[in-house]
Amino acid sequence: MRRYLSIGGLLSLGLIAGMTVTIADERDREERIPQGKSNVGAERNVAGDRTEEYYELFEVLADTVDQIERNYVEPIDRRELMEAAIKGMLSKLDAHSGYVPPEEVERFNTSVNSEFGGIGITVTVREGQLTVVSPLVGTPAYRAGVRAGDRIVEIDGESTRGLLLNDAVKLLKGRNGTQVRLGVVHEGEVERQEYRITRGVIQLDTVYGRRRKADDSWDFMLDEDQGIGYIQVNTFTARTTDEIRTALSKLRKRDFQGLVLDLRFNPGGLLTSAIEVCDMFIEKGEAIVSTKGRNVETEVWKASGKGRFRDVPIAVLINRYSASASEIVSACLQDHQRAVVVGERSWGKGSVQNVINLEGGNSVLMLTTASYHRPSGKNIHRFPDAEESDEWGVQPDDDFEVKLTAEETFRLILARRGRDVVGDADDVAVGDDEFIDRQLRRAVEYLTQKIAAPDAA
Repeated sequence: MRRYLSIGGLLSLGLIAGMTVTIADERDREERIPQGKSNVGAERNVAGDRTEEYYELFEVLADTVDQIERNYVEPIDRRELMEAAIKGMLSKLDAHSGYVPPEEVERFNTSVNSEFGGIGITVTVREGQLTVVSPLVGTPAYRAGVRAGDRIVEIDGESTRGLLLNDAVKLLKGRNGTQVRLGVVHEGEVERQEYRITRGVIQLDTVYGRRRKADDSWDFMLDEDQGIGYIQVNTFTARTTDEIRTALSKLRKRDFQGLVLDLRFNPGGLLTSAIEVCDMFIEKGEAIVSTKGRNVETEVWKASGKGRFRDVPIAVLINRYSASASEIVSACLQDHQRAVVVGERSWGKGSVQNVINLEGGNSVLMLTTASYHRPSGKNIHRFPDAEESDEWGVQPDDDFEVKLTAEETFRLILARRGRDVVGDADDVAVGDDEFIDRQLRRAVEYLTQKIAAPDAA
């Protein structure tokens, strides 16, 4: 059984540049002989020659490992040698084929599922002290009373002074149901408080609104007078579709007339999630995306017609960091003229990876097998030799290209970071209230015109 995903390329096993993948295991593998017009006997000869060559080359690899193990100047672990050999082979391929060793599989699965065992806070190191940027709404830390700006001075009785951020995160995370003891000093106070917090499964929200309400939930209405809603999708996971449906239902109760769908900085996620999101907005039978490869069948996904929001005007925001699943959504809505695309040309990541579980799931092999194409049939993937003038990625619609400078992009990140913080800790909530988001402003201009005069817009 295979599942299709569109996940981010691995950078510390985080989501950076999206990729589409198929999850399989060793039992799904089979040897395929190239098709042709030669007779059966010739095919058998070709297969036999390839098999003989395979074993000859494998013998060279085995002899090399044996020589290194027995004669190298220093002892070296056999597994290290084999993993180095695997990585060496994959280095001859594209940047998105890769190997995930056993010690990194858990982090890999965390990045795919956007959930982990912990207490539910984001942290940073400020002036040598571990500091809470924000608790996540509804998590154990949030319920316990941990606040933005809190300094965590101890974890299980050990001082955090000088502790590296990665090491602190490892101490805070752990198995569901286990307990961690924190020594905390609230912002503006000097007295140390102790919290005993039971770890739980933390599910990261993938859909954000424009601002937080008094109860820390998201307000998805951008402009009440014009009826313009705003949904920011950070990545596409198994929960994203439900989160977007919830946001749209809240907006419908407030009689929204148009929607800004913000996919900027979105690196990708589940392909199935991207397809479900597209299905909300387009007509039955319309193509969403297709995949094509050298040794895989071409597959096309089409809308089911179950979507309830096929008439809402949409402006999709993308930038140079929008990749993979976010490109699928923006390209689909653009090709079917369901939305205008505003901003900058996207990343251009459209290759399909087959993710194979090795060693019973203890390690993972990722292998590029195909690429995906937008409904128009045009290519999305930017190949290594592609020029700026070539067809790749998603381009903004005519008159809707709005390029931000490097400084504006940085200020946009700061402004969004400030909105994400729960509670009021001005020292930590690094925002930029004076920043003018020109891309968002252009999207609002379009929707305002579309709502006022649909045909004219």
